Amino acid sequence: MKEFESIRKDIQNKKFKPIYFFWGDEPYFIDKLTQELQKNVLTEDEKAFNEHIFYGNDVTVEDIVMQAKQFPMMSEHQLIIVKEAQHLAKNIAEIDKYVSNPLASTILVFNYKYKKPDGRSAYTKNIKKNGVLAESKKIYENQLPNWIEAQAKERGLKMQPKVKFLLASFIGTDLSRVQNEIEKLSVVVNKGEEITPEIIEKNIGISKDYNNFELTSAIAQRDELKAFTIAKYFGKNPKDNPIIVTNFALFNFFSNLLIYHTLTDKSKGNIAANLRINPFFVDEYVLAAKNYPIKKVTRIISFLRESDLKSKGVGASGNVTGEEILVEFLYKTFKI
Repeated sequence: MKEFESIRKDIQNKKFKPIYFFWGDEPYFIDKLTQELQKNVLTEDEKAFNEHIFYGNDVTVEDIVMQAKQFPMMSEHQLIIVKEAQHLAKNIAEIDKYVSNPLASTILVFNYKYKKPDGRSAYTKNIKKNGVLAESKKIYENQLPNWIEAQAKERGLKMQPKVKFLLASFIGTDLSRVQNEIEKLSVVVNKGEEITPEIIEKNIGISKDYNNFELTSAIAQRDELKAFTIAKYFGKNPKDNPIIVTNFALFNFFSNLLIYHTLTDKSKGNIAANLRINPFFVDEYVLAAKNYPIKKVTRIISFLRESDLKSKGVGASGNVTGEEILVEFLYKTFKI
């Protein structure tokens, strides 16, 4: 993310490179940097003659090079964007002759998603030398809450600590969707106003009381009433609370709890680092460890594997609902 911010600032400050090759498994950062180039390289009047957008499955490397060698019309630059460039993977190395000596007035951008270019090849080495070769990595779940908070701050929004975790738990690492929800909040919340769980519930539809975040917390505290109440709510709202997502959240929690039990250094910083969690959650793991010794944790993980199989129709008798699967899991967990 640091590299992303550095590239974005350079683009916003008009410090352009003749070649940008954005690749990786996270489309969000690729799309955002490409949008920044579209905003900053050309004016709206200049775009008619100087912005060219190609798609990898409809163009050849030769076509791209031919356009890249053209000079801009009544503008300092021409901007060429090759979307879905991964479709050119078989022949992408043919770009080497151009990227080894690119035209200064051309800004050539590749969106190479879900594939990895050959880092040993001549063309990638020349792109590094003369432009930008940047990997767009998926962010870890433990990084997501702080990323959400940073996105909100950019828009002048403040969040109560719990809010970023609610959003992260409900939406997951779909960064485009996260950004859309934050944009929605920026419309309904005044700058400087604090976003509360109540605002989240009203405007995004995430229940502040009934969600995977609260379910995990209830189980950690062995609060049976609250956990079964949440399960009942999930049963009434299955589309918003699919059992597969809940199983994943619980499996992630208890897998981390298993790691916690193996740590000799149980300082807050070391726990957060080893479990790849935000320090905000450390106290919850400390409490859960007291309630669930390591032998119980291993049994609970086996219960979750059974729940996962049943949610996929394996080992279940008849049509079993997500609520029934979750209730059975909770019953077994609290019983041991």
